[in-house]
Amino acid sequence: MFPDDMGPVLLPLARAAIADRLHLPGPEVPAADWLAEPGASFVTLHLAGRLRGCIGTLEAYRSLGEDTAANARAAAFADPRFPALTVREYAGIEVEVSVLSALEPVPYDDEDDLLGRLRPGIDGVVLRAGRRRGTFLPQVWDQLPDPSRFLDHLRRKAGLPGNGWDPAWQVDRYTVRRWSEQTAA
Repeated sequence: MFPDDMGPVLLPLARAAIADRLHLPGPEVPAADWLAEPGASFVTLHLAGRLRGCIGTLEAYRSLGEDTAANARAAAFADPRFPALTVREYAGIEVEVSVLSALEPVPYDDEDDLLGRLRPGIDGVVLRAGRRRGTFLPQVWDQLPDPSRFLDHLRRKAGLPGNGWDPAWQVDRYTVRRWSEQTAA
């Protein structure tokens, strides 16, 4: 449904949404009809090579254009791990936009079976246990390439015990197409 070359539209869209909130001039955003189609995105911000914010949507419920702009503003100003982005920081941020596929349930018998079903570097993973939920984008495999460590960290992110496994926990996976200003430069 979406073209492969969405980066040149989504990256300036995300940056413009942040600039607008800071009352700064932003880049011009090219027009694209597909921005009106439902889509789910994550926007990740880096500053000096370090994470500065990351917020996203797991399932499409609004247009991809609205979703990307809203997630860009949220990553810059509402990520609870960081203070709001400042005007001074704006020029130094690197914007990355990921567009998610639909979630796909991952059936498994036990933790070992699940570990064997995960595709490092490909799968984004959602772990749900009651009201608790955590996700890692496929990019997180770069820092946690071992599936066992990946799941351990995801459990902690979801607020679950760091050891043991409950077969009632639900696991979904998704893939992403991503673009970053670093690779676009």
